[in-house]
Amino acid sequence: MYESRTEPPRRATSPGSPAAHRSGPPGWPPGIPPPEVPGWQGAVVPWLLDQCPADYRVYAAWRRHPIVLAWLTARHVDAQILALREAYRGLRVDLADAVAAEALSDVLEVLAAEGARLVGVRRATGLVLEAMEGKRFVPRL
Repeated sequence: MYESRTEPPRRATSPGSPAAHRSGPPGWPPGIPPPEVPGWQGAVVPWLLDQCPADYRVYAAWRRHPIVLAWLTARHVDAQILALREAYRGLRVDLADAVAAEALSDVLEVLAAEGARLVGVRRATGLVLEAMEGKRFVPRL
């Protein structure tokens, strides 16, 4: 079931119904209606804001211009991925004397997991931006 802050809740669909399979292209943000659903852009704005610095929520311009928000979100996520990769490469050298070896291993695991999550977010953000630019996604058989 899709929920949106701009639309009333929709009735749950049965597993075999066509609407139950409308989840967007592979990598589309979970819980966000696919681009062919009216009002999907309003539903994706809170998700995009979740990927940006928290202070972005105070600017009404992002809500008025979701394509700009999607474009900017992609750049923020790219920067986060770059920062995590640099941290992963430099952690053992930069903090070897300050952090115990087991802590370094724990942190490297967290950095790897967060990096993988961010790569998924970047894919989803790119798909949202493409949809806002008018790209149509056609299911493959």
